[in-house]
Amino acid sequence: MKFRRNAISAILGLALAGLASTGAIADEITLKMAGVRPVDDPSHAAMEMVAKEIEAAGVGLSVKFFPAGQLGSGEELMEDTIRGNIDLVFTFVYAHKDPALEANSLPFLVSSWDEVDSVFGDPQSTYSQIMNETLDRIGLVYLGTGVEGLIGVVLTEEPENATSVGQKGKHIRVWASNLVKAASEVLGFQTTTMNWSEVIPAVQAGTVDGAICCTANAAYTLFAKSDVGQVYMPYNAFTESQSFYASKRTWENMSDEQRAAVEAAVEKGMAWYNQQARETDAASMASLREAGWTIIEFTPEERTAISEAIKSEVWPMAKETIGADVFDRLVSGQ
Repeated sequence: MKFRRNAISAILGLALAGLASTGAIADEITLKMAGVRPVDDPSHAAMEMVAKEIEAAGVGLSVKFFPAGQLGSGEELMEDTIRGNIDLVFTFVYAHKDPALEANSLPFLVSSWDEVDSVFGDPQSTYSQIMNETLDRIGLVYLGTGVEGLIGVVLTEEPENATSVGQKGKHIRVWASNLVKAASEVLGFQTTTMNWSEVIPAVQAGTVDGAICCTANAAYTLFAKSDVGQVYMPYNAFTESQSFYASKRTWENMSDEQRAAVEAAVEKGMAWYNQQARETDAASMASLREAGWTIIEFTPEERTAISEAIKSEVWPMAKETIGADVFDRLVSGQ
C-alpha cells in the first residue's frame, strides 16, 4: 500500500509539474496598481475598468488599487515600480530616468485629435516603439498611453501679448521637463518647476499666476470648480497623456495568460479613455465659458506663428536632449 501511495503521489506530482510548465496552472498574484489623479478624474474610471477586466479574466490575478497619489508622485511611482514595490501604474511618464522619455514633452508632436489617435493610440506607431524600448531599458514594461486632451495654460488673469510669443508678464508652473520649460519661455512666460500636487495651492497663494498643465476638462473640473483661475489659453502644443506601465520584475513572474489578460485590459481601458476625452473636450470648453472664464482664441495664422517659433527654438534642444536617432524617428514617424 505504501508503495502504491508513493507511486500515485509521484504520478500526480509529475502531472501537476507538466501542467505548470505549460502555463495551465499559474500562481495567484495580487497586483498593486497606483495612479496620481483625483478620484473624480476620468483616469480614475479608466483604472477601475482595467482592474475589473484583469480580475474578470480568471487567470489568477487580483488588483489592489491605490488612486489619487496615495503611493506618491509620478516620479516616485516610477522609482518604486522599477524596484518591484508597485506592479502597475497609470501616470505621466517623466524623463528623469532616461532623456529619451522627453518624447512625451516634445512640443507640437501632435496638435489635433486625429494625430493623437495615430501617434498615441496605435500600439505599432513609432512613439509606441520608442516607449517600449526606453521603458524596457529601465526595468519597466510599456502597456499603452491614454490622452485626456491637448494642453493649455490656466491663468488667474489675461496676460500681455495673449496671442503671440511676446512677454506675458506672468509666472507659471511647468512640469519637470526642460522642453516644456523652454517652450513656455518662448511663449513669453516666466517659469517655475513644481510637482502637480503643489499647483493649485501655489496658484491660490499667488506663488505663481497659473500653470501649463491642463486640458479644457481638467481646467474646468480641477480649477474652475475650485474657484481657482479665470483664463484658459488652449495652445495645444502638448498632450495631457498618461501611460500604463508594469514592473518588469512582476511581469517576468506572470504566466503568458496573465500577461495577455493585463495587455487586453489596458487596451480596452485606453480605448475608452481616449474616446471619452475626445467627446468631452468641446463640452468642457463650453463649461468654462459658462463658469465665466475667458478663453483666448487663436487664429490659424497665430497658431502657425506660435508653432514655428517653438519648433525653431525648442526642437534643436529636443534633438540633443532626446537623442538624434530617437528624435529623427519620432518626428518622421519611422
